Amino acid sequence: MQILSDILGSLPDGEVRDVRIGLHWTVVVVETGGVLRCGLSSTLFTPHGHDQGPDIPAAGLLEYGSGLELAELALSQHPTQASVGVAAINALLPRLAQRWSEDNAEEVIARHGKGKRVVLVGRFPFVPRLRGRLAELQVLEQDPGPDDLPAEMAPEILPGADVVAITGMTLINHTLEGLLGLCSPGAFVILLGPSTPLTPLLFAHGVNVLSGAVVTAIEPVLRIVSQGGNFRQVHRAGIRLVNMHSEMPYIL
Repeated sequence: MQILSDILGSLPDGEVRDVRIGLHWTVVVVETGGVLRCGLSSTLFTPHGHDQGPDIPAAGLLEYGSGLELAELALSQHPTQASVGVAAINALLPRLAQRWSEDNAEEVIARHGKGKRVVLVGRFPFVPRLRGRLAELQVLEQDPGPDDLPAEMAPEILPGADVVAITGMTLINHTLEGLLGLCSPGAFVILLGPSTPLTPLLFAHGVNVLSGAVVTAIEPVLRIVSQGGNFRQVHRAGIRLVNMHSEMPYIL
């Protein structure tokens, strides 16, 4: 888990103010440097029986740990704990607003994928539109639909892709490093989705563009997440979608 270790080693600490584990999204609020920051991640679950141990052993007490202690849960093999950890990472990360751009992730993929072989790891809402804009588009998905390929085909599909877009959820389930290792050295790689940490450290691991989410209105987002809101609802409540590009000269 070198990527997670690198990110964790770069974080400032903070005091945890709130943790919400919703049906679709997990949110962590920390106070660092006198400023409240809110981080978001997808909520991942495993099937759970009543005779099993708790998903979150410290449930009800998470606000009493430090931000870094919570962020270290990203290393956990338990998906819900890892979801909390990635949300804490996104809360603690310094806001490098001077490096953010407002260009749409769909447009970035379409621009760099024109006339090329494009592979998406994870199904995104814009996939039907992209299929009409790109000559060759393949989608790898853990729960494949009629037009998708099973995620297990990644070793066959990714090495030949010119453009690869990977869901940030792979940081939670600890598959990101393996997927990046399958990409060809010349591939243009995008990490996208609200779980994506907006840190330039990821550029050293072969990512070219980070397409993530910044919480701009903490209280409304907390309320919507707590009541099972989907991303469209959370987005309207107070989310800004931004991209961060590497400093490669061909990035516009």
